[in-house]
Formats: sequence, structure tokens, C-alpha cells
Amino acid sequence: MENFNEVNKNFTVSEAIKEAQRCLNCKVPQCRKGCPVNNEIPDWISALGKGNFGSAIEIIRHKSNLPAVCGRVCAHERQCEGHCILNKTGKHIEIGKLERFVADFDFEAGLDHENLPEKTRGKVAIIGSGPAGLTTAADLSRKGFNVEVFEMEEEAGGVLLYGIPEYRLPKEVVRREVKGLEALGAKIHCGVTVGVDFTIDDLFAQGFDAVYMATGAGLPKYLPIEGMEARGVRQALRFLRRVQLYQSGHIDKKEVVVGDGDIVYVIGGGNTAMDAARTALRMGSKEVTVVYHRQRENLRALKSEYDEAVEEGVKFMWNSNVVKVNPGEGTNLTSLVIETDGVRKEYPADHLVAAVGSAPAARIVSTTEGINVDEKGYVLRREVPYGMTTRVGVFAGGDVSGQPATVVHAMKDAKLVAAGIEEYINAKKLMEAIK
Repeated sequence: MENFNEVNKNFTVSEAIKEAQRCLNCKVPQCRKGCPVNNEIPDWISALGKGNFGSAIEIIRHKSNLPAVCGRVCAHERQCEGHCILNKTGKHIEIGKLERFVADFDFEAGLDHENLPEKTRGKVAIIGSGPAGLTTAADLSRKGFNVEVFEMEEEAGGVLLYGIPEYRLPKEVVRREVKGLEALGAKIHCGVTVGVDFTIDDLFAQGFDAVYMATGAGLPKYLPIEGMEARGVRQALRFLRRVQLYQSGHIDKKEVVVGDGDIVYVIGGGNTAMDAARTALRMGSKEVTVVYHRQRENLRALKSEYDEAVEEGVKFMWNSNVVKVNPGEGTNLTSLVIETDGVRKEYPADHLVAAVGSAPAARIVSTTEGINVDEKGYVLRREVPYGMTTRVGVFAGGDVSGQPATVVHAMKDAKLVAAGIEEYINAKKLMEAIK
């Protein structure tokens, strides 16, 4: 199969304007209440409906640094669109698709130009270039801070590039958002690992006023299932990362392992499980089944993601649990024992992909004194200034601090951290001035 073309198509200009003109411009917009970053939705939709594309993107960027991404991968049906008053008529405004249209049109037409301040207010190091890192970097760059981003992969983008499949989020979209950050004056260093190549103390020694840990959660959560150490068991995000590396030409297809006639099972019920299952099909797997321990109505994945998975041929086993993994030769399994409604049965299987969440790695914390974590390894933070860890000057956010893992929730938290960093550096500079 191996067709990773984007599934959902964009509006044309006339379609976008017509859809925008359906908006009622409510006095108390419920759509805005449903948006985690409080996007000024009716205002930019009104501008779009009048053909003012430049005004629309300017309004969007008041709240969002990644509109082309959010327009594609946000949980619109549970957030802005789910709160739209027109749901009562059976057809809400296509807010996500409109946001995507505005961002794409702006990029293609080259409309967006910003007057940037000089970078004189302080120096900030950001570790990680996922949605949290990119958001904080953009906010602080716009406010006159000298920002440098450190990314362990060979290309910036974090989970946006390596964790969300191409058919949902084209990688060129992520790359252009990264280029937009660089246009704001931020410097990005790829292929460097903080905690290995250098430490947070080294960054402070280089003159950084604050350091922000936005490294995500890269360690798979442990499942107490017999045989889970077998070579045919894979972690979903690592599988998706390998597919992206293959598509980018960095590794050979055989290093992806999953695909080409395989029988694949996926444990999990979130969007990552849907991504892993649909990607396994695209890599040529013969049969892909999602094993979920609850009923369909309890599935954590978006309804749209589930519906598209079913349409593409993904199968589902409800009220089911994998209880034993039987290893095979090489990189494949022999079979799985799955219990459904109390009955156990053995099924032939080549691979098992676990999409049950991740935990933060200890690479940075173990090489830095003064950063405390909770019993699960998540970094502890203060409320004032928002996002600061127990180590003065070191901030944390996103998955590494146990915050919600969706892109837009990471952005919401990152914007608050950016304000906390600004508050801290302002106080730091003031105290230095009066010494």
C-alpha cells in the first residue's frame, strides 16, 4: 500500500469563504471556550469571510504559533467544533479546516511579515523542538529574547515530525513551521543530546539566563504481560519514528521491520494506537487488529480517527487483553494469547505494537543537581514563576512534567511557561542591576 498522502483535503478559496460566512459570530462564542488556547475564532473567521486573509492569520497568531499543525491534528470534534452552536442544526463550522486553509494560504502567498524586536532581553535555552518547545521559543523570540533550541534528532519538530504520520500531518508543514521559528530569530541545533553531549550546567556556563526542558516522554510504559521482552514487540512511537526515518531516506525499509504481509496487533485505544494501526497497513501489513480492554464507546481516540481506521481495514477486538506473547525466530512473533470476555484464545501474529503511553527519560535530571521528580519520574514544577522546577532558572513543560499530551494542550502550557520565563528573567536582570 505505502500511500501516505494526506487524507483530508484543503478548502479552495471559494469553499473557505463560503464556509466562513456560515459563522453566526456569536456574542458569547462557545467555540472559543472550547479551545484550550482561547483562540479568537469568530474574529478570524469573520475576517476570512470578508476575504481578509492577512488579517485572519494575524488574529490567529495572537494565540497560536502552529496554526497549520493545529488545523490538522487538534481534537476539533471535542474542542472548538464540538462547542459550536451550529451543532444543534447538525452541521458545525469546519473550524479546523478553515484554520488550516488560512495558514496554508498565508504560507503560499507569503503574506505574513512581522516587525521583530532586537534580542536584548536575555538568553534562553530550550531543550526539545516538539510543540511545547516550538511554542515557547516563538513566544520568547517575539518578545525580544535570544532563543536557542537543542534537538537530539537530526531534524527539528519532535513528535510533530516523528510521532504523527504523514497522512495526518505532512512533514513539509512541520518543516515550514520550524523555518518560521528561525525567521523569528531563534537558533536551532540538531543532533545534540543534553545530558550526553553537555549538561544544563554547561548551558548556564555559556551565559543562558534560563533553560526550558521540553523533552517529551520517550520511554515506553511497562505492561506486565508474559513475553513482552520478545523481539517482535514494538513501542508505537518508536515504530512511527522508524517509518518517518525511512520516508526521509535515513534508514532502509527493512529497518522498519513491520509491514509486507505481516499480521500485526496493536494494544491501546488512543489516537497513537490508531496512527500505529493505519501506518502498519500503509507499510504493507496483511492484517492489523487493535486490542482494547474496554467497549467501543470508551475508546479514547477521536471518532473521526476510529471511523477512518475502520474504513481503511483496521479490525478491533473489544473487552480484550493480551495475556501472553509467544516469541518466534528473528524479529517476528509466533502468536498471541488474547482474552476476550473471559475466554482465552491463541492467534497467529508477527508483531505486537504497544500504544499505551510513555514515561519521561531521566537523562537530563540524572546529570543536573536540584531537579526533583515525583514517584513516576515526572519533573516537579512551581506555580510562581509558572513552570520553574526545584532548580532555580530551570523550567519544564509538556510530557516531561506530566501535562496533557495533545498538541494544543502542550501549546497552552508552553505559553504559560514562556510567561513564567519572562517574569523570572525580568526579576533576575533587575536584581543584577541593583547589586
